[in-house]
Amino acid sequence: MLTDAHWMRLEPLIEACRPKGKTPPQDLRRTLSAILWRHQNGAKWRAIPAELGPWSRAAQMFIRWAHLGVWERLLRLAQERSVQLGMTFLDGTSIRAHQKAAGAEKRGTPAERDTREALGRSRGGYGTKACVIADGLGRAVAFILAPGQAHELPHAVPLLERLPGVPKWVVADRGLSSHAFREHIWSLGARPAIPPKQNEAPVACPDWIYVNRHRVENLWARLKEWRAIATRYEKTASSFMGVLCLAAALDWIKP
Repeated sequence: MLTDAHWMRLEPLIEACRPKGKTPPQDLRRTLSAILWRHQNGAKWRAIPAELGPWSRAAQMFIRWAHLGVWERLLRLAQERSVQLGMTFLDGTSIRAHQKAAGAEKRGTPAERDTREALGRSRGGYGTKACVIADGLGRAVAFILAPGQAHELPHAVPLLERLPGVPKWVVADRGLSSHAFREHIWSLGARPAIPPKQNEAPVACPDWIYVNRHRVENLWARLKEWRAIATRYEKTASSFMGVLCLAAALDWIKP
């Protein structure tokens, strides 16, 4: 359930980014509470408690708004004017897909569907690779989804482009160690803090900066408290992105 403190901060953001139809949504707070209950508990839509309203209303609104990009706009509004760019953190995590995540539209080859829906097989099983860029306080700024077997490095530059400005430091683990990527960071006017791999020549990586990387790991720990993020239940990439953005937006506005 949404507390009064959460709803007071969330309501103006929802009103600013929701689609404007001829009739406003019914019981908006109760429907959003149902959506949050479902994703925080990883339950079926039909399992939503009756006191939170019809489950079909919550399901239809969440999926429709995810398709329209409402949850991504909500995240951008939640972080407006308060992104801390002293340091930014890049990190990715593998999220195992539940069997219920299968069954999206069968269009294109299997490889094309896996890429479009950000699903693929890795050593950890069938799942999704979720990449995030976080601000200096460890709050999510943007996400990119990829199939489970994908590497994080190709998504690092697009994530940097989603920042509202140029950071002072870009911090990442050695999975993003790349001479070309470090050169790109320098070209932006920022400094990289990325340790080299064991087979690479030593590079500067200040310990007093890199030690802060736990902030993005803590971010994933908070987000994965939502069972629908720890395990992917959504069939489409747009719906799963909606879950991530909704959870991240609430992380931004928490009292």
